[in-house]
Amino acid sequence: MYMYDFDDIRPYNDSEFREAYYRLMDDPRFQDTVAKFLPNYTVEDLRRDFPKFHCVDDVQADFIRRWVELFVKHSTTRCEMSGIENVDPQQAYLFISNHRDITFDPAMLQYYFFIEYRRTSKIAIGDNLLKTPLLDQVGRLNKMVKVIRSGSLREKLANSQRLSAYIQYSLFEEKESVWIAQRDGRTKDGNDFTKQGLLKMVSMGHDKDLMETLKKMNIVPMAISYEYEPCAKLKAREMALSENGKHYEKRPGEDFESIKHGIFDPKGQVSLVLCKPLQEELDSIPQELNNNDKLFNVCHLIDNQIYENYKLYANNYIAYDLMHGDSRYSEFYTPEQKAHFEQYLQRESVVQDVTKEKMMDYLLRIYGVPVENHYNKPVNRRQ
Repeated sequence: MYMYDFDDIRPYNDSEFREAYYRLMDDPRFQDTVAKFLPNYTVEDLRRDFPKFHCVDDVQADFIRRWVELFVKHSTTRCEMSGIENVDPQQAYLFISNHRDITFDPAMLQYYFFIEYRRTSKIAIGDNLLKTPLLDQVGRLNKMVKVIRSGSLREKLANSQRLSAYIQYSLFEEKESVWIAQRDGRTKDGNDFTKQGLLKMVSMGHDKDLMETLKKMNIVPMAISYEYEPCAKLKAREMALSENGKHYEKRPGEDFESIKHGIFDPKGQVSLVLCKPLQEELDSIPQELNNNDKLFNVCHLIDNQIYENYKLYANNYIAYDLMHGDSRYSEFYTPEQKAHFEQYLQRESVVQDVTKEKMMDYLLRIYGVPVENHYNKPVNRRQ
């Protein structure tokens, strides 16, 4: 079934990580990064401690945990995490998450595993974020699975088939969980819709029944929400410049800029919920439907759990009321909170190449649309 070479997309395994880390510790760029962000734990400390690490999970539980805890402490005021009881530590799961930040979304899941003393998951991430040899090596040492997005239509299909095979290999053979975003790219309009093509990709090559393959994957929807949206200004600007079907051309280094802002910019409170596995709900989908209709219904099940468990903060309710020019949800915020959020919007809406009015409109959508989705639970759009 797995007649593929996964070497260029898979993470380093337990027989490879040691040599890879020694190469990394000799890299001046890595040394500078550690010195900058972990001043109380140097590369020399890592060299000293490294012999006690016998596998990738050991490094994750010690060195990588230090990094994640630093980022969480630096940029959040409170983290609420729940649902770990829905996940059996002896089983592998496919975590399908709404996608608000390139780095922090999966990092928060790993953080939850750290504090619960659970084994971390693999993370599927686009190759556009691993463009330099240093980032590629750091990613492979951190259980990152490379999603290759470039190439011709034929190459993209081949890459999708190979990625699907690797995800299934991880889940079914290695018994290792995988995190993947519900869509390509971060949500920029406030809508957390699962892309039907994602489910089609992960279930490629199913021998018998599509639904049996999806049930075997132990799909767990993951809902993550932020009091202050990561990279809100960058997202609103991109949406404004992309309106009416216009092509948005990323600036050089924009992906790295998004990573940096996503990690270090203040996010306030953060909520992460591991929802219930979909097995029983999948049984409710009529067998007589064709596969496309079945996938549409699975997307709807995932989205409903994400909408239900998405944490709405005062900022979300304020944005909704500002969008609609009323005070429908004023019971959920104070005048002081509204004034503070309006000041935030004024600051974020200032960019050189988009009008303030357009920026304000898209910023309000980012925060306000989740309120609509939470209470109305719209039927998933065909994608």
